[in-house]
Amino acid sequence: MSGAVVVGAQWGDEGKGKIVDLLAERFEIIARYQGGNNAGHTVVHGDETFKFHLLPSGILEPDKICILGNGVVIDPEVLCGEIDGLEARGRSTSGLRISMNAHVIMPWHRLIDQQSEISLGPLQIGTTRRGIGPAYADKASRIGIRVQDLFDLSILQKKVAAALAVRNREILRGRDQGPLYPNAVVEEIAVYAERLKPYAADTSLLIDQALKAGKRVLFEGAQGTLLDLDNGTYPFVTSSNPIAGGACTGTGIGPTRIDSVLGIAKAYLTRVGAGPFPSEADEERSAKIRDIGAEFGTTTGRERRCGWLDLVGLRYAVRLNGLTELVLTKLDVLSEFDSIPVCVAYKLPDGTVTEEFPAHQSDFHHAEPVWEELPGWGSDISDVTDWSQLPQAARDYVEWVANQLGIPVTLVGVGVRRDQVLAPHGMDAVARSVR
Repeated sequence: MSGAVVVGAQWGDEGKGKIVDLLAERFEIIARYQGGNNAGHTVVHGDETFKFHLLPSGILEPDKICILGNGVVIDPEVLCGEIDGLEARGRSTSGLRISMNAHVIMPWHRLIDQQSEISLGPLQIGTTRRGIGPAYADKASRIGIRVQDLFDLSILQKKVAAALAVRNREILRGRDQGPLYPNAVVEEIAVYAERLKPYAADTSLLIDQALKAGKRVLFEGAQGTLLDLDNGTYPFVTSSNPIAGGACTGTGIGPTRIDSVLGIAKAYLTRVGAGPFPSEADEERSAKIRDIGAEFGTTTGRERRCGWLDLVGLRYAVRLNGLTELVLTKLDVLSEFDSIPVCVAYKLPDGTVTEEFPAHQSDFHHAEPVWEELPGWGSDISDVTDWSQLPQAARDYVEWVANQLGIPVTLVGVGVRRDQVLAPHGMDAVARSVR
């Protein structure tokens, strides 16, 4: 038995896709466990760049099984487009498996998402408006449509009619046009159902059988810890559980099947959309980080807000996920700065200083960063191929972060390609599940 979880340790966009792509060759199965096409992974594989929104990042590895688990919400049109696009580039998707219990993003979900976000006005959360939240809401309300429903038109017709009996009232509030009609919706979805049917499987059973056979499974999350529905910076969160525990509920396996949890964090910090951001940089340095790091959303193209590493948030991620190690990406982006601020604690409204993430949202919303300045290294490190070749100040930065968090940093990214990842203690020091 050997299972490892790769989880975002910040607000998402940490470079999980590249790390999953790098590690995938050492695993037989790669399983994504939550989120929808509100996520985006950019993977540079050889001379090619791929942008995935639903397909697991490991899909580029030949002879691997890549799973979309029951915790994922699937837009059939988007998924079929990704499958067709990948095959058009000469890549096989024969290893893809889709949980029959995964829920489907239906046309009304996108309409409701767009309308509800607009109606919030200045209180907008910053969703991608792709129907993710309403799909999860229907799942919790038990009127959702699952992948298995797509393959029986009589069942699909009844379930679509039942859902629209509830949701058409919301749709009509924000539309000049009439309601959605079940027959038209079923006809639209049926086209994608036939395309996806060969990929549908009992993925929980598949993973269980693989683990019992001694095979290795890599569980891939989307978004990041601070966007977790239950434990993140609510209400500025996603609609599912990106934290490591979500790997269990999102794929149908027990927690004892997980051997290691790899947290992925940038060497600095970014955030997309609204919400508090204590370590956000001033406008000039934020723009500089954004330009150097190409900090624009893979899914939306939106500019990411940029700032400095936040150890308070990272300590929280270590606690919530039970991180066994950290992967630090995009260290090269910091090469342009003479000194590098790091947020080591928060000063709360009552004047107290804490190194722990505040339990009350008002404290977090008004938290002021307590800084520690670390020296920069002032040289390009993107061509470095061995840890020992890094400038001493760059190595000190990484080792200082590891000491502050009490877990090892086992991989460090110095560029966008998979060969631009350094192992400070060698690959044998990376999680048990990866060896």
